Amino acid sequence: MAVRNLLITLLLFTLFSMALGHEVGNLGHYPVVVSTWPFVEAVRAAWRAIDSGFSAVDAVVEGCSACEELRCDGTVGPGGSPDENGETTLDALVMNGATMEVGAVAAMRYVKDGIKAARLVMQHTGHTLLVGEQASAFAISMGLPGPTNLSSSESVQKWSKWKENRCQPNFWKNIVPVDSCGPYHPKGIAELGKGTCSSANLMAAAESRSSHIGLHNHDTISMAVIDKEGHIAVGTSTNGATYKIPGRVGDGPIAGSSSYADDEVGACGATGDGDIMMRFLPCYQVVESMRLGTEPKLAAQDAIKRIARKFPDFVGAVFAINKNGLHAGACHGWTFQYSVRSPEMEDVEVFTVFP
Repeated sequence: MAVRNLLITLLLFTLFSMALGHEVGNLGHYPVVVSTWPFVEAVRAAWRAIDSGFSAVDAVVEGCSACEELRCDGTVGPGGSPDENGETTLDALVMNGATMEVGAVAAMRYVKDGIKAARLVMQHTGHTLLVGEQASAFAISMGLPGPTNLSSSESVQKWSKWKENRCQPNFWKNIVPVDSCGPYHPKGIAELGKGTCSSANLMAAAESRSSHIGLHNHDTISMAVIDKEGHIAVGTSTNGATYKIPGRVGDGPIAGSSSYADDEVGACGATGDGDIMMRFLPCYQVVESMRLGTEPKLAAQDAIKRIARKFPDFVGAVFAINKNGLHAGACHGWTFQYSVRSPEMEDVEVFTVFP
């Protein structure tokens, strides 16, 4: 009878753990690395750093830098996601969950090391975010290589085909003409001189965002690390949405949207349609929900549901990890995967989350 009761107890505990998320083997034992998507080499790079005694911040930078160098999915680092002018620009963020310091760069041109530039902002300025060519000038003045062309033959070819397709799809709305490469004008102004738009044009203007948002044209590495001291850091790096309007800044460099960390609670990373997600600060929401005692899986699901209620067609995902290493994910509009390395694992493991 005692053995039977023990087995029942173990079964119930296992089911309870599966319902709440995945937990590292020994509660409170570190380090742990978590990243969006199966960016295994990036997680391995962060793990090598953290296992060697580096800080959580340094490990995040190592991991995201590896992804930038590998040009993960063509959506991180140089050489991908051309904007409407065919240029690649970078967004990146790093956050120290022990001090709540943040450094970020946005729409950065001519410098390929986005996450390192973000760390320089955090280390050497009293600011949180630098943008555009001024961010580039700052990064170069602080010793990063540049200026350099961030485009690649692949990104240029992708942009050329897009131009041949009359610049479709794009991120404009309520404009005319809707079926060309511009120049564009607000629809109301054009109607004064030319009459109303045709029904075909109106339908094109209302095209769902999901038609040009997807894994290989709108993605991010967002990484969280808990170091051997239990300190937490997060980092994000992306080259943004493919064919974005020049000057666009997504959720990547926005603390609380693409990622967020607090040593007292845990961390979160996000990926997907940043233009929508940044309106909800999902990672801030996740961490604050966990602060109130919500388990990571429920906190992640709640943050995603808040967005989906307002934007049913949005595509996105988050992972959540609390300070004890319990992790989980949630998604909407696609199947999401995230990668984890912890002490009891022989190598990086990839977890799959379904909508």
